[in-house]
Amino acid sequence: MDSNNNQNNIEVQDQDTVLSLSESWSALSPAERREKFKDLPRTEAEELFLSLKTHDQAELIEEATHLEKRSWIRLLAPDDVADLIQEMGGDHKEDILSLLDPQTKREVTALLAYAEDAAGGLMSSRFVRLRPDMSVDEAISYIRIQAKTHVETIYYAYVLDSDQKLLGVVSFRELFQSSPEKKIAEIMHTDVLKVPVEMDQEQIGRIFSQQDLMAVPVVDENGIMKGIVTFDDVATAIQEEATEDIHKIGGVESLDAPYLKISMLEMLKKRGGWLMILFLGEMFTATAMAFFEDELSKAVVLSMFIPLIISSGGNSGSQASTLIIRAIALREVRLRDWWRVLGREIMTGACLGLVLGAIGFIRIMLWPNRETLYTAHYMQVGLTVAASVVGVVLWGTISGSMLPFILKKVGFDPASASAPAVATLVDVTGLVIYFTAASFFLSGILL
Repeated sequence: MDSNNNQNNIEVQDQDTVLSLSESWSALSPAERREKFKDLPRTEAEELFLSLKTHDQAELIEEATHLEKRSWIRLLAPDDVADLIQEMGGDHKEDILSLLDPQTKREVTALLAYAEDAAGGLMSSRFVRLRPDMSVDEAISYIRIQAKTHVETIYYAYVLDSDQKLLGVVSFRELFQSSPEKKIAEIMHTDVLKVPVEMDQEQIGRIFSQQDLMAVPVVDENGIMKGIVTFDDVATAIQEEATEDIHKIGGVESLDAPYLKISMLEMLKKRGGWLMILFLGEMFTATAMAFFEDELSKAVVLSMFIPLIISSGGNSGSQASTLIIRAIALREVRLRDWWRVLGREIMTGACLGLVLGAIGFIRIMLWPNRETLYTAHYMQVGLTVAASVVGVVLWGTISGSMLPFILKKVGFDPASASAPAVATLVDVTGLVIYFTAASFFLSGILL
């Protein structure tokens, strides 16, 4: 009795160790990871290895001996092996394929023929297959056999004809509730939601979220079933898509790896490109200021409010672009909705501009020593600032909301309408709006 309790305690401790390692894995250095991984008993090491992300699995595989590589890679399902090859690069493809058994090698090779972010690249080729003329009793027995050798995950049973075309789907609940002598054709559902092999992972993710599914069959152009995409594969894909969009919105190329694993040179490449483009764009701000040099020399007070004006426009534009990029990604708005978005953003921009403009005007009017700071014509200066803020915020909102639509229309990723890009665009035009307002309110007074 005591020995059983001791054994249970050891198993619990080992599971806690695996869980703790899995949670702290990203914080460990490569050397610490290898050391702790080697110290684990085989069973716990397998559990940890299968729980790791593909990038972390690749890191361990690269340091392993030939026999260890073979052992670890053969633990993985075909779709996970395909992901590993794509992560490690084409140079490792033949080496990894040579470690697989012939059947798995054929499955992995077939999966690698599809794009990594398409249904064919995400799917698992191991699923439960049934024939329509099987009885329920035969089907249950056959599923038991498949579950031992040929199936990675079991959610539904798919009914195929002799040409491997998808005819229908059966849930396990229906199987066990049906009479043993009934035919599968009598209980299967023929209105099956399926996706083509070339469908993008982002679209698949939307289908899962809308339909609340556990798995979706993948078919080719002839209706032949190639595999299934499960919700956990899609969850990972959606996370990758969201990360990529967030990077783009921040004006950074997608890192494609954890932050701490990106080399300094690679980090400079990922961030430097956008920064140089934005820097060149900001140079037009200096050009605009040079154009209004006479106005600045006559009314130096105007220079005090330049940061306020251009930041207001940049902030409003960044808000609008972020909202619209996300709405497009979630299919809340489509290209044809641009005019409705424009109408809403004009109203929103005008209201926000009026509120901010009023705050700026009141601040100037009530500020102590306003005549010393803003000259005796502080009221006209206040009106200039207020009108400029309204115009710049309105323009920033319109620009930020319309740029994603323009990019999508011409075939670019709307996420490229990043907040820094919109802010740079609005900075230049904001100066033009500011000095135009100054010419109107201060002409014949300070100008």
